[in-house]
Amino acid sequence: MLRIEGMGIARGQGSQTYRVSLPSLHLRRGEVAAITGPSGCGKSTLLEMIGLILAPAQLKSFTLGDTPAMDIAAFLQQDAQAPLADLRARKLGFVLQTGGLLPFLNVRQNISLPRRMSGLPPRSDLVEDAIARLHLRPLLDKLPRQLSIGERQRVSFVRAIAHQPDLLLADEPTAALDPIQAHKLFELIIEIVQNFQIAALLVSHDWDLVRSCGIRNIIGVPSADSSQGTVFRDAA
Repeated sequence: MLRIEGMGIARGQGSQTYRVSLPSLHLRRGEVAAITGPSGCGKSTLLEMIGLILAPAQLKSFTLGDTPAMDIAAFLQQDAQAPLADLRARKLGFVLQTGGLLPFLNVRQNISLPRRMSGLPPRSDLVEDAIARLHLRPLLDKLPRQLSIGERQRVSFVRAIAHQPDLLLADEPTAALDPIQAHKLFELIIEIVQNFQIAALLVSHDWDLVRSCGIRNIIGVPSADSSQGTVFRDAA
């Protein structure tokens, strides 16, 4: 469903240049993969390229969806901002480290916003189940500033899957959660991804959590040549 070949970018200049490379990545519908690696190796940079926030400097192919798959590489090469923005809104769901909730909307309004923007009915059994599973019902009328960091992160996840995107991208979704809540969120992500046949890429620093949940691991390792940088590959 998601196919990427030869993606890369160089950040910085001169001796401070750091390269982030993804030789190949294929994700099926219903599959969850974690992006792991040492701090500062480029995990978030990779997620931003896949999420169409940061344009890669090198890219052989990038398609999303089933037959006919959308040729995202062509949009990027043409710098076609309108279709790229439409793809981000309709086909991708984001969970940012900061939560990214709109401060002037309450929890229910933040969660329903992606569905409204996509022209979907306001109510969804998927959303209601996720709200219940993550114990968010008592928070629905609160504003983001009234929530803890962990609560904002859980709300951000529900908002990201509310419009049932093809691909969920989450940057450290469990960073602000205790171990029990972190495991519950990973289990819910896996279940939703499988039930609704989407795909998910999760940046995580929690190697033990990734391992205990049996999630495919895309790990960042130092590049084999003399250049400073990271190459992301499936863990052996």
